Amino acid sequence: MSLTFSVAFRGVEACPVEVQCSLAPGLPGFSIVGLPDKAVSEAKERVRAALSSMAIAFPSKRVTINLSPADLPKEGSHFDLPIALSLLAALDVVPTDVIQSVVSLGELSLDGKLVQVTGALPAAMTAAEEDYALLCPYSCGKEAAWVSGAKVLAARSLGDVIRHFTGQTPLGDAEPGEVLSAPVPFDLFDVKGQERAKRALEIAAAGRHNLLMVGTPGSGKSMLAQRLPGLLPPLSPMEALETSMIHSVAGLLDEGGISRARPFRDPHHTSSMAAIIGGGRMAKPGEVSLAHNGVLFLDELPEFARNVLETLRQPVETGAVMVSRANAHVKYPCRFMLVAAANPCKCGYMAEADRACARVPMCGEEYLGRISGPLLDRFDLRVDVPPVSYTDLDLPATGEGSSTVAARVAAAAAKQETRYRDSRDTRCNGDASGAALEAFSTPDSEGRDLLVRAAEKFRLSARGYHRVMRVARTIADLDDAEHVRKPHVAEAISFRVSA
Repeated sequence: MSLTFSVAFRGVEACPVEVQCSLAPGLPGFSIVGLPDKAVSEAKERVRAALSSMAIAFPSKRVTINLSPADLPKEGSHFDLPIALSLLAALDVVPTDVIQSVVSLGELSLDGKLVQVTGALPAAMTAAEEDYALLCPYSCGKEAAWVSGAKVLAARSLGDVIRHFTGQTPLGDAEPGEVLSAPVPFDLFDVKGQERAKRALEIAAAGRHNLLMVGTPGSGKSMLAQRLPGLLPPLSPMEALETSMIHSVAGLLDEGGISRARPFRDPHHTSSMAAIIGGGRMAKPGEVSLAHNGVLFLDELPEFARNVLETLRQPVETGAVMVSRANAHVKYPCRFMLVAAANPCKCGYMAEADRACARVPMCGEEYLGRISGPLLDRFDLRVDVPPVSYTDLDLPATGEGSSTVAARVAAAAAKQETRYRDSRDTRCNGDASGAALEAFSTPDSEGRDLLVRAAEKFRLSARGYHRVMRVARTIADLDDAEHVRKPHVAEAISFRVSA
């Protein structure tokens, strides 16, 4: 029996898998056991064809491949390479002892070439933790080499792998890909007017708060949201690795490069629950996870299916989503800013008497009523975006550009990083727990009195009360104030009851 290693993916975690090969006398056959899916079961035909293309005779024996542990589902075509390796070792084509110190993954084409697969980055992390080398297709090498301390061998074909293990032509260590430059962001200076909405955008960026914008069609809601990435600080190295692992499993890393730009995802309102939350027949991360450490922008929020919107409630609070299936439970991280835009009613012109429909104000109540109270309660800031006339386009641009606002946001983010450096689960004011709020965000006596009165008048929930405290702490950080004062609380309350 020969033995090598691969990985099976459970969410963004790569779990070690033993790939065992046994050759036994009897009728010739090739079977794969250990809960393989259809793609894994088809590996035997790809492996057979690849060996044939290299003039390696397939054994006239009963070949059994066992993927252990047998109770862990195995999905994906990346098991082709480890299956071929274990079979080659059983045939004494490559040394048996050498392949036992390698974690491999890769799909085989019929001519023996190695095809790119997803998940090389988390696989490299697992290999490094187990003190093994990672063998992968050449196109995956740049991605996997980003893991510090991992020895990554990237091959173009099965022939290259054989020549490496037999000592004929050793493979060199793969080099990490480039740090991708962030796309040129849209500038906030291009937005005419909308000073209050710009202020809400700045506060949301500084504390990673959830933001809801309500306004007539063409008022600039989407335009404002597109400028949010230009205000956010770049990903820290740890955040970049977390985000890249998710994108690696989803197959979205561009030529092995890692970007420090925060993700900005804007799915269409017709997206299904599996597309937003994750899952499917072969579980994949959804938009909420692809937006991890970044922004999830939902335009035309009431147009999303009600069940899709309701599934957002728990991920927004916990920063993780559990996709449950009959045979598996997969957990994905999803710590993101939720930014949404909505029209005030179906026609969009409820606030304009000469253009509104005959059902005002009932149409507005019905339309925004599609957003449930519990979901609405999770928005830290709500802002009305007034209409913009074509005559306003001739006015000179006013306000600050993205670079100026981004500098203030970065300074506020630095304060939060220092404040929560000893906290494992809190990175910014938007994540702050009740204990952290009591320790760092308690307003002065006047501010606390105002907050208590507002809570009673507007009947704020306990969650809403804490969210106002979080926003007030962010406003104080932007104001470079050590303590939260009454003006900070007043502004936070004004955004809470705005839209």
